[in-house]
Amino acid sequence: MSLRLSTVILPYRRWQEGGRAVWTRAEQLGFHTAYTYDHLSWRSFRDGPWFGAVPTLTAAATVTDRLRLGTLVTSPNFRHPVTLAKELISLDDISGGRVTLGIGAGGSGFDATALGQEPWSPRERADRFAEFVPLLDRLLSEDTVSYEGDFYSAHEARNIPGCVQRPRLPFAVAATGPRGMRLAARYGQAWVTTGDPKLFENGTPEQSVQAIRGQAEKLADLCAEIGRDMSDLDKVLLTGFTPDRGGPLQSLDAFVDFAGRHAELGFTEIVIHWPIPDSPFAADEKAFERIAMGAPAQLG
Repeated sequence: MSLRLSTVILPYRRWQEGGRAVWTRAEQLGFHTAYTYDHLSWRSFRDGPWFGAVPTLTAAATVTDRLRLGTLVTSPNFRHPVTLAKELISLDDISGGRVTLGIGAGGSGFDATALGQEPWSPRERADRFAEFVPLLDRLLSEDTVSYEGDFYSAHEARNIPGCVQRPRLPFAVAATGPRGMRLAARYGQAWVTTGDPKLFENGTPEQSVQAIRGQAEKLADLCAEIGRDMSDLDKVLLTGFTPDRGGPLQSLDAFVDFAGRHAELGFTEIVIHWPIPDSPFAADEKAFERIAMGAPAQLG
């Protein structure tokens, strides 16, 4: 399988002031998927413009035809499976079956407290995620679902007519710990990693590759435990959080070298952030477009 190239478009632009143009340009450049973050706010963008993921993706669906669309990632921090399923089925319908749900356990950032609750412990986040994913799987696959869990409930929740994509839209499960990776192995159509966060500040690119190789090997073992062929599972690397930082976006050659090293680990999709000036994702836009147009042919 050739290595696919995708992008993340952060939802900070007003739709009529550059937002629409970026999504249509992503399709013109040939990206496989354009994702957006599903947060209420995020890090250094907290005190500036930031729009909702599902409305943004819905708008993007109406101005594109081929580009796949998705979240990277949605989490239980402020989502409930019943209401999320209804939104996703609607989005999948509007897009004509072009939606991928990137989903993760969430963290301790702004989303964790925006609804007034105390941040969940890592254990509770993992417990909630372990209940959230299977329930969402059912809600997107069955017409009527009733469920009573420790954290989530559904009472005769109806989701007719279901997803355009059958049996449901694909899940890209972001995980590096054993419990999350088990969910990826069982429910995911893709697995997502950002690398090892412990290496971001002081690690080397070589150490990062080794750490990611270890993650992929653990996933392979978990797939084997349940009798799943790991080759059935796409492997997605969201860039920008490894010690390489913005280096791979400096030139086409630099990116091809970076992507090639990860393709050797079995990755099938590399995701790069659309450049944002004066931010952690600042990059030369011309170099970015050269990568978008040139890298897939070299990595095919």
